Amino acid sequence: MVEGWQCRFRSIAVTGGVSDAKRAPDVLSLGTAYNQPFWIFYSSNQQLDQLSQLKGKRIAVGPVGSATRFTAEQILGQGGITAETATFLPFAGSAADKALNDGAVDVVWIIGVPEATAVQSFLRNLKVRLMSFPTAEAFSRLFFPDLNRLILPQGVVDIDKNIPPVDIQLIGTTSKILIRNDLHPEIVQLLLQTMKEVHSGSDIFHRNGEYPNGTDAEYTSRRPLSISTRTVLRSCNGICPCGCRSTCKGRSRCW
Repeated sequence: MVEGWQCRFRSIAVTGGVSDAKRAPDVLSLGTAYNQPFWIFYSSNQQLDQLSQLKGKRIAVGPVGSATRFTAEQILGQGGITAETATFLPFAGSAADKALNDGAVDVVWIIGVPEATAVQSFLRNLKVRLMSFPTAEAFSRLFFPDLNRLILPQGVVDIDKNIPPVDIQLIGTTSKILIRNDLHPEIVQLLLQTMKEVHSGSDIFHRNGEYPNGTDAEYTSRRPLSISTRTVLRSCNGICPCGCRSTCKGRSRCW
């Protein structure tokens, strides 16, 4: 999925869990940029809170070859939900939204930030429910080190309408920026600066300053952060990180 993109792109944003340094040895990570939750929406009146309840359901998991499909097969598969125990359908985004509303699918597996159009449509649809993922912590510890447990707080989507009506536990990953290992250092610095400018603020799933950072469970071993990289990702507070005690005045390094 990540393998092979280097011949067309010099940098790319990807969802965690779709590759790693072993499968893409010429790819380096600039770190993680933001949390990326997995959402399981359904239209049944029966409350669903266990993956086993998805057996026999028609599930929109995105087209073959997509990150959505890949993560669905990996994560749902650990819970016994496969193409043999359920029906996987290639709907994604707005098409999945329409399919659920039309009754063409029972469940939708989707990746996206809370502000995404399709996610907002599902969250605000009174006929659609969001499935809690109570075993998220277990999944992140036992099977997928790059996944993490996320909490969608009560009322955070719409405080007046109290959406969601209760705290909901989700499972998610992080989006990261990958580059070719021959990318020019000056371009790397520009990418790092852009990551900081765009993703350093707060979000529903993280507080101000938590992202971007150099933590990457899939690519950390490939390339420890250099001094200049660390400087861009976190404020140097006017002191050069190399220890020379000179003022950096906004520079990424003193030499």
